[in-house]
Amino acid sequence: MKETRRGQSAPVRLGLRENWVQFALLVLVNAFVGTMVGVERSVLSLLAEDEFGVASTTAALSFLIAFGLSKAIANFVAGDFAHRIGRKRILLLGWAFGLPVPLLLWFAPSWSWVVFANLLLGVNQGLAWSATVIMKIDLVGPKQRGLAMGLNEFAGYLAVAVAALGAGYMAADFGPRSGPVWIGGTAALLGVLFTALFVRDTGDHVELEHAMADQAIEGGPDALPDTLGARLRHASWTYRPLFATNQAGFINNLNDGLAWGLFPLYFAAAGLSLREIGWLAALYPAVWGIAQIGTGALSDWTGRQPLIVTGMLLQGAGLTAFALATGFAWWSAAAIALGLGTAAVYPTLIAQVSDLVTPRDRASGVGVYRLWRDLGYVAGGLLAGIMADLLGYRAAIGFVALLTAVSALVARRYLPGRDSATVPFGQTASVPSGSVS
Repeated sequence: MKETRRGQSAPVRLGLRENWVQFALLVLVNAFVGTMVGVERSVLSLLAEDEFGVASTTAALSFLIAFGLSKAIANFVAGDFAHRIGRKRILLLGWAFGLPVPLLLWFAPSWSWVVFANLLLGVNQGLAWSATVIMKIDLVGPKQRGLAMGLNEFAGYLAVAVAALGAGYMAADFGPRSGPVWIGGTAALLGVLFTALFVRDTGDHVELEHAMADQAIEGGPDALPDTLGARLRHASWTYRPLFATNQAGFINNLNDGLAWGLFPLYFAAAGLSLREIGWLAALYPAVWGIAQIGTGALSDWTGRQPLIVTGMLLQGAGLTAFALATGFAWWSAAAIALGLGTAAVYPTLIAQVSDLVTPRDRASGVGVYRLWRDLGYVAGGLLAGIMADLLGYRAAIGFVALLTAVSALVARRYLPGRDSATVPFGQTASVPSGSVS
């Protein structure tokens, strides 16, 4: 139950319309979270060579590896502790890690400072983005998860795109550090302010949905494994529908890490200007962000699997176009294809996880998924850097395109179809065909 201003108890209800004020507030907060990372996408890898003399592509992408590792761990921690200490506290803690990042990037005297700033940024993104994801799913209930995730990721990645474009223009006029400090710093301050003053926790909504699930399923859900290791092992491998979801998320962020870290270097080597690089860095997440409004809701109607498989294949096609084509116009078309593919996949995967776990275990399930998904940034940074140093940019991009297509086949094999009866992870019933003991 939640309290009204007069101290009377108001009923807790599930649904987007019933909770639209808090939902809209969380959408805005997630836009601030996305802005923090968006300011880096068009300029940071260029900063390595231009200001610090880092010549190796692998070394230049070390910031991305640091970001992905800390974000992956923070995702897992956020998922495990959100139910214990509350979603809002996790969100505030995420902003505490994000506040120093713009100043560290502004005053950084060496590349190691930039890497350290991205360790903090990874924690900020892992805790804050996870909290907003979980809270929105809590508010809307089981019928509108895809729509909720579409709106959440729309706000976050549209903000990424706008911030990337703004940082590109500011870099051309004032230097590559100007965007992160002014745009990122403003977003961090506003995020802390709105979270502290207006965001409410969603624990009561979780308990309401859990009670509804208990009534719908005779005997109620069983408890998940008690230890973190057992949860991680079961969700990562033993329960194959979650394994298929996690591997798709891993590959998705592997190719996103490639786009974030390698594409600016690739475009600069081809002679594109900073403004052109800023437009390409913004176009992909802009299409991704806007299209998610439709794809998230569509997955509630079509089922999750068709969109995930189709989206991964479209991502692979977009990356192939980046590897084979040359020039701003062709790369713009490839960015649109990559953005549409990612839009089909990104909110749908989180909704798929929520379909497969019980309400009380949602935070933990989402945490495990986001752990694996954002380890893809680490793999993407390492793989893209090493392959680019040894074989060149086009070979690195083409290989990641192949991995993305293979991931689509794995998702097709193990994810439940629209009419498949898949028992949520943590509930007892007959074992689904996609699960192993």
